[in-house]
Amino acid sequence: MVQALVLEKKGELSLRDIDLPLEVGPDDVKIAIDTVGVCGSDVHYYTHGAIGSFVVREPMVLGHEAAGTITAVGVHVKNLKVGDRVCMEPGVPNMNSRATKLGIYNVDPDVRFWATPPIHGVLTPEVVHPAAFTYKLPDNVSFAEGAMVEPFAVGLQAATRARITPGDVGLVIGCGPIGIMTALAALAGGCARVYISDLSAPKLAIAGQYAGIHPVNITERKLADVIAAETEGWGADVVFEASGSPRAYDGIFDLVRPGGTLVLIGMPVEPTKFDVAAAIIKEARIETVFRYANNFDRAVNLIASGKVDLKPLISETFDFAQSIEAFDRAAKGLPDDVKLQIKLRG
Repeated sequence: MVQALVLEKKGELSLRDIDLPLEVGPDDVKIAIDTVGVCGSDVHYYTHGAIGSFVVREPMVLGHEAAGTITAVGVHVKNLKVGDRVCMEPGVPNMNSRATKLGIYNVDPDVRFWATPPIHGVLTPEVVHPAAFTYKLPDNVSFAEGAMVEPFAVGLQAATRARITPGDVGLVIGCGPIGIMTALAALAGGCARVYISDLSAPKLAIAGQYAGIHPVNITERKLADVIAAETEGWGADVVFEASGSPRAYDGIFDLVRPGGTLVLIGMPVEPTKFDVAAAIIKEARIETVFRYANNFDRAVNLIASGKVDLKPLISETFDFAQSIEAFDRAAKGLPDDVKLQIKLRG
């Protein structure tokens, strides 16, 4: 039995002992968890009990953004050793699936993803994970940054799907954690500048601390007017929709230049109207993002290089004993909060 943060059912969390498998297979590593980020999906399971077809039907350990230290390795593991500081990719596909063999393992229907029913997450002191999805952290990358690799990988997946050309002008709709990290990934990927829009002045102020990111408060200025003025009426080369709001799609192709790209990241929870004719008239390319594939190591490299600094996005860190408090705070959606983390080790 190990202690863990358990979602008992919708709206009910407890910090208690639970029986979790900790046997190390030949291709696995055991990791002492140090830091775990609180993700919006974790909070959504807490407050709503489901995300789409994924429904919490029995107690489930939360947490999937994590970093820690290896304490044991399987007999076949050669690239990692006891004592290595690591972060972990939370989705493990069927290695024999067609999707995996095509390199798009993130859309493998059999993927087992931490803290997605019925798979337990990692808000617990120790976990076992395949070495193939465990990544060594360079000495200059902290555990806190390591636990940010997972959400940053989503932004990196978006920038990769966008096929950015150096000098492009980008626009991110939605200034939550994923929106800000998408803007940072777009800059790292070659965008000359990136605009980011939202209703929340505090979150826009946080994003605006970064050179190259230009916040747009849509309560004060119409986004289409800003983009038209900033691009001489041409439009953004790449538009990333990261809010998940159905309202974001009203006139979205007014923001995209002719022949430009729209990348869909945010997941609307209700049917969304989509102006097909407007997309066709501009011959816009439309890309979609579901988690990430083959981007974790790139995310670590960018953070280690200093080109991407995620530390300003960590709003507060809670002790493991305060895990329920951390989730209650995240559920409030405070405007100054970007990323809350839970630290399991002193």
